[in-house]
Amino acid sequence: MEKLSSLDMVTVKQKVEWVEVFTGFEGKNRYSVKDSYDNDIYFAAEKSSFLARIFLPFLRPLEVHVMNLDGAGVFKIVKPFRFFFHEGRVGDFNGKYYGKVKREWAFLRKKISVENAENREIYKIESSVMHPWTLKIYREGIEVGEILKKWSGAAKEFFSDADNFSIKFPVGAPIEDKALLLSAVFLADLVYFEKKD
Repeated sequence: MEKLSSLDMVTVKQKVEWVEVFTGFEGKNRYSVKDSYDNDIYFAAEKSSFLARIFLPFLRPLEVHVMNLDGAGVFKIVKPFRFFFHEGRVGDFNGKYYGKVKREWAFLRKKISVENAENREIYKIESSVMHPWTLKIYREGIEVGEILKKWSGAAKEFFSDADNFSIKFPVGAPIEDKALLLSAVFLADLVYFEKKD
């Protein structure tokens, strides 16, 4: 996870799932995580069952495994089945728990809480009604970073639910906080930006 320590921003690009494009069935989400020079630093892949993707599209239980370029696990997000208030527990592959990211109720806005391993809220992520694709990161009420859903291009936006994001990390954020904020992107993509038809 040391690659995250020196980065102040990353880009997350979701891969187009051609099975999804041609059949309409939800595929396993896959992402590349890139530095500001567009170099791959991590890959992320969803682990979930076919039936859950068909019958419980954005409600489905799943894991997202974040791996380095050699395919070794760096950290993972475990999202259980939930009707409401989705959450993802974040930790490494050796059982070390970093914390969790969880969707909170908000009227016409997007809102995610980030908690550390001691279950203390360390960040609040929120969009405004007028800017639903910009999620500001707050620490103790002060804006310290942002997650931005970027335009993916007309063809990609129209034919798939593959999305692109950028994350500007808070200055001086510990590496575990950066892993939690990166996990918040995966949760936001699943519960806010995947097509729900």
